[in-house]
Amino acid sequence: MNYIMRLFFLVLLGLSVNAVTGSLLERYTKWKEEFSMVVSKEDEESVYKNWVENDKYIEEINSKNLTYSLGHNEFSGMNEQEFREHFSLFKLQGFIDKIEKIKDKVEEIREDIQEVKCVVDCVKEDESNLEKIHCVEMCLNEFEAVSIPTSVNWIEKGAVTEVKNQGQCGSCWSFSTIGALEGAYFIKNNKLEDFSEQQLVDCDNFKNGGKDHGCNGGLMDNAFTWIGKNDGICLDKDYPYVSGDTRAAGICEKSCENVDGTKIVEFVDVDAKSDESMMLALAQQPVSVAIQADQKDFQLYKSGIFTADCGTKLDHGVLLVGYGSENDGDYYLLKNSWGSTWGDKGYMKLGKGSEFNNGSGQCGVLMQGSYPLV
Repeated sequence: MNYIMRLFFLVLLGLSVNAVTGSLLERYTKWKEEFSMVVSKEDEESVYKNWVENDKYIEEINSKNLTYSLGHNEFSGMNEQEFREHFSLFKLQGFIDKIEKIKDKVEEIREDIQEVKCVVDCVKEDESNLEKIHCVEMCLNEFEAVSIPTSVNWIEKGAVTEVKNQGQCGSCWSFSTIGALEGAYFIKNNKLEDFSEQQLVDCDNFKNGGKDHGCNGGLMDNAFTWIGKNDGICLDKDYPYVSGDTRAAGICEKSCENVDGTKIVEFVDVDAKSDESMMLALAQQPVSVAIQADQKDFQLYKSGIFTADCGTKLDHGVLLVGYGSENDGDYYLLKNSWGSTWGDKGYMKLGKGSEFNNGSGQCGVLMQGSYPLV
């Protein structure tokens, strides 16, 4: 009798395992269909393994009722290392680490020069000594408070193009740059245009007077400078993006015509570690920023305010298109370049506040922001 009972339970257990496995396989198959995933026979085993691990992780995180939720997307078949390599995140981090130290020194000098100039101008004024003293005090103190809107959304204002996909090319910097330029151009001309990321990937390099490296990384400030030197940029339809498929920069084509009004006359670096400065900038136009984006939670983000552990090793360029608040807290509205299947139709609500990373912002969002003037 005991033998029969044990056999019965073993059969039930086997059926249960098969049912679970079957359910996972069915969902895995549906995932491939939903996101049009083509997986070779050689990669099927590893992709399925990664998908199962990510599926478990999604359920684990979502069961905690956090401020954000995770979900499957086209990157669910990748482990963390494959995800980093897919977007060449590690390559951009090297450029940002090098330039961050230089920018900190330059910013200190720039602030000192501005302060000295302000004081000198006060002394030059044909006023009484008392008025000159008051003027100097104003220079040395904080500038008077500026009214900051409680929320901003440049998508609703029509200044943001459709979500794009950089594909398997480390060209996030070009998408962030072009997104900021598209916003600035719209605000000045009341016309939304889709400009060419591919032109930056192919042409903004040392050979053509630039400093960026195509699919191997770049920086938004460098790209702003190159667009200024190039007297503008072409439309995407005249110079379409292909590096997401080719995985490399192409030869710089010079046959397309730059759009009038796209020459960047200068760019503004947002004061680091300041939510107030970032909000003031966003009240004017969309802002290019660098963040750390190589975490599993970031990879599988679906909705809500992203408050997961996220450091400041900047490795990805994105575009901030607003900010706001809801029940779970304050957030920056972030436009990514990983297609509309990632996140909330290509967007993320990124946690906002000085509590993240000792004032550097969630994922380092307050460390390196800038925007162009046209």
